[in-house]
Amino acid sequence: MNAPALFNAVATSAELRIFRFLADHDEATFDQIQEFTDLPRHQLRVLLQAVCATGLLVRRDGRYANSATALELLASDDDDSWAHIIIGWKEVYYPAFGQMTKALRAGTNTALDAYPGDEPTLYQRLSRNPELEAVFHRAMSAFTLRSVDALVHRPEFADVRHLLDVGGGDGTTSIRLAARHPELKSTVFDIPSVSKLAGGKTTSLADRVDLLPGNMFTDEFPLGPDAVLFSHVLEIFSGDQILAMLRKAYDVLPAGGRVFLYGYNVSDDETSGIFSARLGLYFNVLASGQGMAYPASDYERWLGQAGFRDVTTVRDLPFEHGLSMGTK
Repeated sequence: MNAPALFNAVATSAELRIFRFLADHDEATFDQIQEFTDLPRHQLRVLLQAVCATGLLVRRDGRYANSATALELLASDDDDSWAHIIIGWKEVYYPAFGQMTKALRAGTNTALDAYPGDEPTLYQRLSRNPELEAVFHRAMSAFTLRSVDALVHRPEFADVRHLLDVGGGDGTTSIRLAARHPELKSTVFDIPSVSKLAGGKTTSLADRVDLLPGNMFTDEFPLGPDAVLFSHVLEIFSGDQILAMLRKAYDVLPAGGRVFLYGYNVSDDETSGIFSARLGLYFNVLASGQGMAYPASDYERWLGQAGFRDVTTVRDLPFEHGLSMGTK
């Protein structure tokens, strides 16, 4: 019950770079932290007590320090830092959950009304706010980096020569795949504003990671890939939309081409999966008004309906992930 307030205290401390400051100074006095943050003294006192209560900060002899967990996860500016993740969740995900009752009763993502525009998804409306869009994708990229090695190191990608990464975001996954598999080329297909974010990240691999701005629902998939990847994208949408995407992938693949579906899976009986539960609620309250972290059995059924054979799923990957695959 106390988690919403304490989560925001931790996120605020990350925004104020308190964890980073303590990493640089080992231990610091209250006065040093106050001078660094420029918070009023009483409000800083309240904030530090809250974060100490979570165990992420420790206080010894009047001096403050990061716990081992905070030092590992929150104190750096690395691309995979949890500081990026929780700030993104604070700014975008969590404010929407106050709309949960209204959204679930309405059967649509009513929390999207807080974002200007008439587009039906959060991802489209974020293009109107480049600063917040960058915060959101920095968080997405950081969380992807926490789990993506389970995908990147799969042996199935060793034979892929041209991958179509549908909804590939800022290119994080394609970059890691290309770095791991020197013979692999990837085309990242996403909306134009997100492709702009990806531009700076793909420079070092520009000869093997290219960008294709477009709309995955209204634009045709390009011909030529021998594999199609949907990573953290199909779960956003309804079963009918997912089946339509898989059929589009099937149509552009050659015989023997493969499709990869990577993302969260709830348990088959739909009773467990904390990360997956949060994600499904976020989709329905804010992101798209539909979708969920479907069980692997749903993806396997849709793959079969789209025409793919040899359908299988690698289960129990980190952070409740699974990888479903099929062959044309």
